[in-house]
Amino acid sequence: APAGAVRAPLSGPAEPPACCVCYGLGRFAACPAARYQLAFLLLLLEELRVPPARCSLFDPAFSAREAAALGALGLRLLPENEEGKHGVGSSATLFYMVHCGKALYNNLLWSNWSPEALSKLVIIGNSFRGIEERLLSRILERDYSYIAKVLKGMEEVALPSHPRYLDTFNDTSVHWFPLDKLQELSPEVWNFVEEPMYQDCEDLEIIRNQDRGAAQS
Repeated sequence: APAGAVRAPLSGPAEPPACCVCYGLGRFAACPAARYQLAFLLLLLEELRVPPARCSLFDPAFSAREAAALGALGLRLLPENEEGKHGVGSSATLFYMVHCGKALYNNLLWSNWSPEALSKLVIIGNSFRGIEERLLSRILERDYSYIAKVLKGMEEVALPSHPRYLDTFNDTSVHWFPLDKLQELSPEVWNFVEEPMYQDCEDLEIIRNQDRGAAQS
């Protein structure tokens, strides 16, 4: 049923996703919640008729065995940590990012910061409205300005809750960005395209390329 709930917003005026990117799935060999999230991703791909080969995944935590298992399922592994900075180009793309850090969503929005590109995105992940409610507006606008700016240009529907999977998909919503809504935002919204840096950010829930380099040296 949740797979059908995701299809509903995708059958609106936007074109259905032609491909999928999954970040932050986690250690599914050891973690039952991550296994459920992987199973749901596979059901979604089937429901949306996206071939597994058009679904790319990245999580710095994957073990070699997990990477091999994903390959055996026909899925692709992204070769490097994009930090969420994945431009969609001309392809309508589903981003499957359950329980990812706020910076990852913010980076993704920044990488597609135009009405045309954002209208091709569907994001399944932590509720943006929930982020807005929990964060001081000053912090939201300073650290996650692209989430803050897109709130008026998006639609959001919570995934239906299921008692068995409360911890797996809690606070998870489907987000999409209708072109007409985005075009109603003021021109100044689109003029500021500075790359997010997160200098003052205390709870940065993202593993960055330079962080990994520092950890390995």
